[in-house]
Amino acid sequence: MVAVLNAVQGFFDNYGDPRTKDWFLMHNPLPTALICATYVFTVKVAGPRFMANRKPMELRNILIAYNLFQVIFSSWLFYELGISGWLTGRYNFRCEPVDYSNHPMTLRMVNVCWWYYFSKFTEFMDTIFFVLRKKDRHISTLHVIHHGVMPMSVWFGVKFTPGGHSTFFGLLNTFVHIIMYSYYLLAALGPNVQKYLWWKKYLTTLQMLQFLAIMLHAFQLLFIDCNYPKAFVWWIGMHAVMFFFLFKEFYKQQYTKPSKPSAGAQSRPSANGSSKSSNGYSKQSDYYINSNGLSRPDLVHRTTAGSH
Repeated sequence: MVAVLNAVQGFFDNYGDPRTKDWFLMHNPLPTALICATYVFTVKVAGPRFMANRKPMELRNILIAYNLFQVIFSSWLFYELGISGWLTGRYNFRCEPVDYSNHPMTLRMVNVCWWYYFSKFTEFMDTIFFVLRKKDRHISTLHVIHHGVMPMSVWFGVKFTPGGHSTFFGLLNTFVHIIMYSYYLLAALGPNVQKYLWWKKYLTTLQMLQFLAIMLHAFQLLFIDCNYPKAFVWWIGMHAVMFFFLFKEFYKQQYTKPSKPSAGAQSRPSANGSSKSSNGYSKQSDYYINSNGLSRPDLVHRTTAGSH
């Protein structure tokens, strides 16, 4: 067992990027894996048990501060990813191999790649707030798997390919996060602001366009000669495909009008005793999906809404 662990560590040392080798959490994937496992245990087991006999916590001010932080953090990440390559002409949108030099702008991109990795830990709080507010039904298996896996996925990018073609994913994702967390922030401010949040539908459309763009940008490298690892092309591309179709299905369910039901069906009470609206959805089950592809309650209808 020791020999296997040494061989694995040797692989990371020999093939990993030496610039990030000694950075926090980057020596090997074990610390990141343990943090992710702790997150899963906390939100699926320990957290619900802790809250079982307690009232839901009122976290409005905390949620406002958290979402404001995420807006600022995402804005900084977007700026750094842009100024380090994508928005200055240094990076080619058709093919951008990883630059392993120590050029100052290259090192700036490597640095922001690590901070993007770190941002996936801060997003754990999305789920933790669900637990503390006893919104357990919103903590789906997909939600937990996605949040639990993302830091590990990004770790490999920072370890082996910090920069280059796949950082386009981070550029678009941080841009969408600016808008997404701004929406959450406004929703948390209360009913005087919530009435202006009519653009949820367009946020969902933007999220779909994000994954479509990432998908096309990644898969183009399968048809052109570019010195970029094909494994990362497939990983980024298939991730985008999965979430694009998840959003597409949600958009269809949420915004496409179903065939008009009979008058009796319109007034028939649902299983929880509440009557359904004419589009077939009760207000209590009105959901939207954020840029991570995860269902969350629509806060526009909640007078005490937070960011989730």
